[in-house]
Amino acid sequence: MPELTRREFLKLGAGGAAGIAVVGNPLGFDLKAAKKRQIESRITGAKESKSICPYCAVGCALIAYTKQVNGKTEILQIEGDPDSPVNEGRLCPKGASAMQLATSSRRVEHPMYRAPGSTKWEVKDWDFVLDKIAQNIKASRDNTFVAQDASGNVVNRTEGIAFAGGAAFSSEEGYFATKVMRGLGVVHLEQQARV
Repeated sequence: MPELTRREFLKLGAGGAAGIAVVGNPLGFDLKAAKKRQIESRITGAKESKSICPYCAVGCALIAYTKQVNGKTEILQIEGDPDSPVNEGRLCPKGASAMQLATSSRRVEHPMYRAPGSTKWEVKDWDFVLDKIAQNIKASRDNTFVAQDASGNVVNRTEGIAFAGGAAFSSEEGYFATKVMRGLGVVHLEQQARV
């Protein structure tokens, strides 16, 4: 088999491209349906809203496309914003799944509570849930509080509670959460961005 030089390869490629351009549609595909589909896009006429991804502190920009359907706003698509200097339209897997945060049929829309020993979840209001969380934190702190270590040093800590901060925290939220947890004596603090 004769060896093809670079110059001959380029000539053949240019000749093939020119031949396809002259013939037009050499394989006989009907491109009318594709062009019609392109015009009738899912987001044609949709309202474009810019937002920020809720998952971490990077601040990737999103574009959400919405339409009014039967008097309700319906999300059609969420994608990265190509005009953003932060992410230039690209999204991580979590950001790419942002639409599921709002539209998933498995999304929990109300606080749910499962009593000890129960096998089913119950819908509760926020007052009940926040009171329950506060009671559980107090009980855990009271049961695991250590005033002095084995050497007699004053430590005033609780080892029965751990706290993981969210990566979407602003600096101020992180500072506040750390101060609250340290005030409770929590020593096991972690940040979700590192996990």
